[in-house]
Amino acid sequence: QVQLVESGGGLVQPGGSLRLSCAPSGSIFSTYAMGWYRQAPGKQRELVAVIIRGINTKYSDSVKGRFTISGDNAKNTVHLQMDSLKPEDTAVYYCYANVRTSVVSSWRDYWGQGTQVTVSS
Repeated sequence: QVQLVESGGGLVQPGGSLRLSCAPSGSIFSTYAMGWYRQAPGKQRELVAVIIRGINTKYSDSVKGRFTISGDNAKNTVHLQMDSLKPEDTAVYYCYANVRTSVVSSWRDYWGQGTQVTVSS
C-alpha cells in the first residue's frame, strides 16, 4: 500500500511564495505521473500541475508562469513551487500519483490527505 505524505502548506500574503512537497511511504516499482490537484470550498477538485514520466509537465492555465512542478525520480517525490500567490489560489492541495507497486501490479491512482494553502492579507 502506498501513502502520499504532503508538507509545506500554510498561510501566506498575496504575492508571496510557498513550496509543497510530497513523498510516498511504501514501495513503488514504477511511476507514470505525479502531481497536484486543489479544491476550494464549494468547487470541484481541479488539476494544478502534473509531471509525466518525470519529464513532461502540464499546468492549469490559472497557474502557468507562477507555479513550477518538479520531481525526483529516484525518490519518487514531487514538489510544487508556488510564486506570486493570489487569494484565488486558496484551497486544499492534494498530492496525486499514478504508480505500480510491482512488475505484476496494475497502475493505480493514489491521493494524499491534503494540505491547506491560504492566501490572505
